[in-house]
Amino acid sequence: MSEMHVSRRRFLAATAAGLTLPAVVRPRPAAAEDGQGLQPLGEAQGICPGRVVWVHDPRAIDWQGPDNGHWWEREHVRQDRVDALVARAVCDVTGTSTVAEAWEQLFRYQNQRRGNGERGYRAGEKITIKPNWVGMIYREGYVDEQSYTFKGRPDYMNTSPHMILALLRQLTSLGVAPADITVCDTLAYLVHEYHGLLHGEFPAVRYEDFGGRFGRILVSSSQVPLYWSCRPPGAAQDYLPTCFADAAYIVNCANFKAHMGSGVTLCAKNHYGSLIRWPVQEGYYNLHPACFSQESGIYRPLVDLMGHAHLGRKTVLHLIDGLFSGLHPRDPVPQRMQMPPFSGQWPASLFASQDPVAIDSVAIDFLQAEWSDFPRQGGVDDYLHEAALAHDPPSGTAYDPDHDTATQPLASLGVHEHWNNARDKQYSRNLGAGDGIELVAVTSG
Repeated sequence: MSEMHVSRRRFLAATAAGLTLPAVVRPRPAAAEDGQGLQPLGEAQGICPGRVVWVHDPRAIDWQGPDNGHWWEREHVRQDRVDALVARAVCDVTGTSTVAEAWEQLFRYQNQRRGNGERGYRAGEKITIKPNWVGMIYREGYVDEQSYTFKGRPDYMNTSPHMILALLRQLTSLGVAPADITVCDTLAYLVHEYHGLLHGEFPAVRYEDFGGRFGRILVSSSQVPLYWSCRPPGAAQDYLPTCFADAAYIVNCANFKAHMGSGVTLCAKNHYGSLIRWPVQEGYYNLHPACFSQESGIYRPLVDLMGHAHLGRKTVLHLIDGLFSGLHPRDPVPQRMQMPPFSGQWPASLFASQDPVAIDSVAIDFLQAEWSDFPRQGGVDDYLHEAALAHDPPSGTAYDPDHDTATQPLASLGVHEHWNNARDKQYSRNLGAGDGIELVAVTSG
């Protein structure tokens, strides 16, 4: 097995972002290449169990790169086509023909699953949208906290405001009051450049952030605890933000990125920004070692985030914004993707699912097909093995993030497998070969 030493440039970039990386990354073949595809683990979730929708629209983006302004400017991302991406995704996830019907089914499924009866959305219920705005994290210095504007990395591949705007349009069209919707990444400063696009159309939506300045709402802590299932001795107690604890529903809107520590950063890891503290903050449980480990069959804190009653189990829809992609924290700007059908263009994609394990599984397959190093490192999908088999995980961990002792261990959180190959992108349900993942691929326009 070949070894790739982390270069000084990569090490310095990672260190600046607060990451602790192994000295050596040991890449391995993508799962489909080493015969690990089509072996479903766990229990598929969703109205259409295990379904992941991938919508690709190259015409959604008209940006040539950093010499062509900023990608988030209105003239470079076509909002109407992003709206269509999100509309097609929610309809295909649920097998419905209209956005209104799709959300009705999403809310009904979620309420039935949580024991709230077979009902849809009720007026006054709160919804929190969780983007991944790691490029605006307060401690990295890329946002001027006095002016709330970018002072570095303005084109970093954050969750796009266009995806959030499309969601806000859909939810409010159903009758959800804007004041009952919160958009929050707890560790980020919501810069004017993004806020202007969102607040300009939806001024009554609650925009919560780390700083609470310029009309943003300062994120606050609830009294709802999160317990790490490794039961770390002496660690300060974690509590969820109020906007997550009070929400009836969460929409997880993550990024499509490779990662120099964990290999990938997708829906599960997006919940790093659902805690009101830095992942390695002194006194608290340090999330990085277990998240970045290249071992297999070990405790993974991401499973606790995916399975907590007020985080993963409140999530009505999991999305991965793939308009742009790259490698965190190395790449200050998006990178074009070479794998077909992208072929040297921006990925211009959106992934959607009700199954939190299936959606990350599919995104890992895409990233492993594109990257030969970090997304293929050992242990990269170990958290998905643990989550799919949360009732009887390979590590032997009793996963119960809702209690201080293992009182009600989690059931399977979803289904995990790898595709047959990067050309056909087929999973067991596509092939009629098992109760695993079904990938619905759509090219728009």
